[in-house]
Amino acid sequence: MLEMLSYDFMQRAVLAIVAMSLFAPILGLFLILRRQSLMSDTLSHVSLAGVAFGILLGVSTTWTTVVVVILASILLEYLRVVYKHYMEISTAILMSLGLAISLIITSKSENASGVNLEQYLFGSIITINQEQVIALFVIALIVLVLTVLFIRPMYMLTFDEDTALVDGLPVRMMSLIFNIITGVAISLMIPAAGALLVSTIMVLPASIGIRIGKSFKAVIGSAVLIGFVGMLSGVLLSYIWETPASATITIIFIGIFLVVSLLSALGNHRG
Repeated sequence: MLEMLSYDFMQRAVLAIVAMSLFAPILGLFLILRRQSLMSDTLSHVSLAGVAFGILLGVSTTWTTVVVVILASILLEYLRVVYKHYMEISTAILMSLGLAISLIITSKSENASGVNLEQYLFGSIITINQEQVIALFVIALIVLVLTVLFIRPMYMLTFDEDTALVDGLPVRMMSLIFNIITGVAISLMIPAAGALLVSTIMVLPASIGIRIGKSFKAVIGSAVLIGFVGMLSGVLLSYIWETPASATITIIFIGIFLVVSLLSALGNHRG
């Protein structure tokens, strides 16, 4: 293990894991509780359109992805209000639109020659650069600070939006800001996790934390710890087995989820 960590790319991968484990499960928990788990998938697919625009314009795909995902986050919040009981319609539409736009633009762009969208679909945590690692820590700091400062309002917003509105909380603004921060976080995670697997890192640790934690804060702590352990073990095993890191991390998380669910079911049965 020490030999692996002597490589610069593995050191950056571990730092990226630390950063993502600090914010991804927290955002994923709120997405689950707000019944918006598919939003992570939707925004990750929309992010491919941002990548395509970056390729077309010949500029950094990171910034174009951030801009596109922020716009998509705003649109999602609008559609959530309009189609309050049919949120899956808007997510399906945006997901399909993002993929369609990305494929059309890359197929027509001269700058797209030699660009493989597969690297954005599946990502590679061991190929991210120092700037991307720093960006992950910046968004981690933002999410942690906002969580500490606004955990009670967000708790109320998540479980009872009508009561939060009656109590005078700026429900629409809070929801919009949450969507935007989630979108930016997803766009920054794309190089490491990939558009198809980013929701795994957000949703599965949070899902496992819900089965383990006995309180809301305990769920957050459990999800963060599981996120770190799952991603770190996935990267290390992928290095040893010579398998794709993102896919290995996904298998690890699913394995943990199945074990926890089985132990929980056995505990309930005995009880």
